[in-house]
Amino acid sequence: MNHSRTDRAVGLRMPRSRGAVSGLLLVILGAWGALIPFVGPHFNFAYTPDQDWTWTTARGWLEVFPGVTTVVGGLLLIFSANRAIAMFGGWLAVLGGAWFVVGGQFAPMLRIGTVGDPVATTDRKRALLEVTYFSGLGALIVFLGGFALARLAVRLARDVEPVEPEEALVPAGSAPGNGPYMSAVDGPAPEVAGVSSGAITRPRVEHFTPSEAAPPAESRWRSSFRGQSAGAPGGPGNAYLRWPHPQR
Repeated sequence: MNHSRTDRAVGLRMPRSRGAVSGLLLVILGAWGALIPFVGPHFNFAYTPDQDWTWTTARGWLEVFPGVTTVVGGLLLIFSANRAIAMFGGWLAVLGGAWFVVGGQFAPMLRIGTVGDPVATTDRKRALLEVTYFSGLGALIVFLGGFALARLAVRLARDVEPVEPEEALVPAGSAPGNGPYMSAVDGPAPEVAGVSSGAITRPRVEHFTPSEAAPPAESRWRSSFRGQSAGAPGGPGNAYLRWPHPQR
């Protein structure tokens, strides 16, 4: 249970820089959407009523509310090092952007009023006001929020802490060199019959009987040479093949 909680906590941890850039952009866009209806009339770029800092219910629900929601989501993305909290901030930003786009369609049904008419004399300016106040602003916020969520959902290799390899076949609490087996880090071991010299773990010679240990190389050569000499056909020259050599 403790291991599962630790793994879960490590999986939710992430660098704070993961959502910093997208979070900063979302804060800027959210602040624009919440403040532009109050400062836009000063530049003749507004909806009616075209007066500075004029509060209406429609402006509060259709512009200030989604703008503040986007700002909060962006701040969570910037300062949070927890993956779950940062993803919650990303979803807040997505919902705020979506409300910028579709909020005006639900305003009559919710009886919160309308945002007014665009203060423009040309179709180009009307389209520019609609894009910068509502539809275009909301679509851009949704795009950045979705991009941030996609980055948060991916667990990169640098998010995983490396695990130190443990020494092979060494029980916990025992010092290296104890037990019937030794690892390659203990140093070279004497050669044992039937065991490869390149093995990571090799049996220790002292744990086996002398008959199980490999004989020296010279003894193996003598025994094989004697076997060949015994099986060779007799002849005057074969006497010199025996060991030790016969004395003349």
